[in-house]
Amino acid sequence: MKNHRYLLPAGAFLVCVLGFPLAHTLWTAVSGAASVPRMAGDEILAQSVRVTLAFSLMSVALELALGLVFALLLNAPFRGRGWARAIVILPWALPTAVMAMSWRWILNDTYGVFNDVLLRLGLIDAPVAWLGRPETAFASIVLADVWKTTPFVTLILLAGLQSIPKDLYEALRIDGAGAWSRFRLITLPMLRPAIALALTFRLIQALGVFDLVWVLTGGGPAGRTYTVSLYIYDNLFRYQDPGYGAVITVTFMLSVFALAAVLSMGMQDRRA
Repeated sequence: MKNHRYLLPAGAFLVCVLGFPLAHTLWTAVSGAASVPRMAGDEILAQSVRVTLAFSLMSVALELALGLVFALLLNAPFRGRGWARAIVILPWALPTAVMAMSWRWILNDTYGVFNDVLLRLGLIDAPVAWLGRPETAFASIVLADVWKTTPFVTLILLAGLQSIPKDLYEALRIDGAGAWSRFRLITLPMLRPAIALALTFRLIQALGVFDLVWVLTGGGPAGRTYTVSLYIYDNLFRYQDPGYGAVITVTFMLSVFALAAVLSMGMQDRRA
């Protein structure tokens, strides 16, 4: 019982930071429950859901693929591996808003370094407004998110790789199995819990993306990067409709929790 008193400050902090805002959101959603049917015919909400799902699926898929490659490379012994691991963490360590502002300058059509490099290489004939065109703005936010959060996936998968017993590889190597066979029979099956964990965390984060898109495009152009979080923000602060914004928030939150529960159960099944 004496040790429990040390948990009281942390518990009180969590109640203040999470409990009160959550209770206020739920209360506001209950007050605005009459606007629930409005969601079914809300085309802007439907479009933002499509954008959010497409962004989440594309970015997370790329991050898992690149994270696995980088984790395998960083798990192999080579000179300067410690420095390489430290450098890989840097994009993830940067605040998202700061990173997004940097990408906004890089992709600027007038003085951005990305256009300058492509022009020097002869790959384009004129500067491209990467964040101002519907066909390129979406790809730009996916690129920025992949650059930012691939290190996070890499760290999780690297931890999973280091937990695999080396004896298993030696046994297959003695039996004459090649690198691909060892990866398919040992690495991939034993790495599935780490992959499921990274997938769960990244999907939850990607579905709730706000600051990255807010800084880079603000949801434009033509709503091509308008996510659910931005729509909730606009309803709460721009349109002054907190009831409807809270209803969308609670519905979206419950959907994300359900997805996380399904992924968690799938991960437990794999372990079993």
